[in-house]
Amino acid sequence: MRYCSTRGGVQGWDFRQVLFSGYASDGGMFMPETIPTLPPETLRSWAPLSYSKLVYEVCSLFIPEELIPRRDLEGLISDALSTFAVPGVVSIAKLKDGLSVLELFHGETFAFKDLAMTCTVRFLEYFLQKESSRATILVGTSGDTGGAAICSARGLRGVDVVVVFPRGRITPVQEKQMTTNLDDNIHVFAADGTSDDIDVPLRRLFADQDLVRQNGLMSLNSVNMARILVQLAHFLYAYLQLSGVEKTRPGDSLPVLEVVVPTGGAGNIAAGCILKHMGVPLRLVAMVNSNDIVCRAVQSGDFSMATSVKQTLAPAIDIQDPYNMERVLWLLSGKNGALVKQMLEEFQRSHRLPLPEALYKELSSVMSSGSVCDEGIVEAMRRCWEENHYLVCPHTAVAIWHHYHTPPRPGENRCCIATASPAKFQAAVQKAGLTLELPEALRALESKATRYTDLEVGEDWEARLRECIEAIGSARASGLCFYSADKRC
Repeated sequence: MRYCSTRGGVQGWDFRQVLFSGYASDGGMFMPETIPTLPPETLRSWAPLSYSKLVYEVCSLFIPEELIPRRDLEGLISDALSTFAVPGVVSIAKLKDGLSVLELFHGETFAFKDLAMTCTVRFLEYFLQKESSRATILVGTSGDTGGAAICSARGLRGVDVVVVFPRGRITPVQEKQMTTNLDDNIHVFAADGTSDDIDVPLRRLFADQDLVRQNGLMSLNSVNMARILVQLAHFLYAYLQLSGVEKTRPGDSLPVLEVVVPTGGAGNIAAGCILKHMGVPLRLVAMVNSNDIVCRAVQSGDFSMATSVKQTLAPAIDIQDPYNMERVLWLLSGKNGALVKQMLEEFQRSHRLPLPEALYKELSSVMSSGSVCDEGIVEAMRRCWEENHYLVCPHTAVAIWHHYHTPPRPGENRCCIATASPAKFQAAVQKAGLTLELPEALRALESKATRYTDLEVGEDWEARLRECIEAIGSARASGLCFYSADKRC
């Protein structure tokens, strides 16, 4: 299994190289050069497997045994997923009128990012220990990714984590989950801008190959292909649990499962597209909030940014630059790196991109999409509670709104992805006129000390982050164990 850039300039990389990277040097994103297929007999045989076993089986397809032996891989995944709050790691709530909700939020930060993040960090630590080396992880976050990265990597001797979050645009719980981590290897920056604003300097830093090489710079955003690979498993788990495939026999056509995905940076929906390409019959629905670029692309071929990012009740998907759509467009264009390079470079220059007609038709055939305003989010949260006594977060409500307004196709089952616990979004819960009891782990955040560094409007964010990264590298070279951005070494 080898990996290439979606823009055609990098080919033949192995999993270890891709794991320790961010964007490719040509500005693209890594994808497998060949996509394996899952024949019907394999799907039937995997139907009884646990979620953890499915993660192992999926990762085995993409990680060669000479890089991570199978026994080691199984141990890494088992260890990574051993701390989740439910025995099965994920769970499915079956509610009224055919509404099934796949709960992916039972990790330490109460968000689905914990699933792939814990596994990816275990893979990373495996290689670092084997090679006696270190890495610096650079993460931009719209809310949940940063907390998951910090919780997965805090205290690791071979890793420093630099996280940048948009100040005032995430919930207090999300912010506290990042800023209350005082471990020496954690460096948190609060930027006065949007998550899309943060992505600009991060792309530039990853494009500096000298900086990347000299400092072991890598990403744990969904830019990192390892994150996407692990996320294939929850789509597969939903299909095997809810489609009825276990009742079919050889020669039968496979049943279809519709999966409704709250969509921001498009990493989750990209994973769904890859699994669909592997032969799993999914009907994908990418649901967004008022930041509707994905919806416009699917419905009319208009992949263009709005003039600004709107703040909504579902802040983790307040994104106008859904960077993982590059992976989707590469896959649907027949892996045409030259076309993707031309399109995405134009998008980065002008923030506008009318999709070629053939590509637009292919995209709209692979997924559908809809957009939900804050009023719709509140409506879905209230109705789900009134009908089921089941409380959902505002992002999950974006998916459930689709269920309430678009009946499933006859004979098809449907699954809505629950990406986070409602406990992380108290303001949205209150807006819906509902109440909840905060878990003790989240209540404890209120009294903890915080540490972070501000990035103000008008400052050179790229230079500030570069200074931090280089200082971490210098501290390592001089034998110091850590560097702190707030100079509290």
